[in-house]
Amino acid sequence: MATVTFSGNTLHLVGTLPKTGETLPGLSLTTNDLSVRPLSHYAGKILVLVAVPSLDTPVCDMEVRRFNKEATALSEDVAIVAVSRDLPFAQARWCGASQSTRVETLSDYRNGSFGKALGIYIEELDLLARAVFVLDRNQVLTYRYLVPEVTNEPNYEEVLSAIKDLL
Repeated sequence: MATVTFSGNTLHLVGTLPKTGETLPGLSLTTNDLSVRPLSHYAGKILVLVAVPSLDTPVCDMEVRRFNKEATALSEDVAIVAVSRDLPFAQARWCGASQSTRVETLSDYRNGSFGKALGIYIEELDLLARAVFVLDRNQVLTYRYLVPEVTNEPNYEEVLSAIKDLL
């Protein structure tokens, strides 16, 4: 079983991280209006999945705001989606408060199936680990990064480089 740490304490992840070159299984998430959105909705676009524990925490807020800012310099062919186990209502509130226009928020609140399928579901906390997945226009995984310490941010430059390699 894979692990991450949270303030130095070991936490266990459910599932297995997909390998680059793989196509993600048919996954769906919940939008802010409670409708279901399959990842296939983004077919034909470069899809960046930014998994965070909760938008209501300082590091997650900072991370998603940073991706929103970086997205303004990227092509409209890039879709950046922040995924958390937050309720869709909390995600909508965050979007309004942050004035996020280029990052969409989707929720894995129903049963954690997204986190479990990608190997980033934290068993002890019922939250997602901090991770980034980049999929090409055919929804093949080209980049993945699981942040080993949940309280740390990802390497933005590395993620942006992985996105730009696909443009």
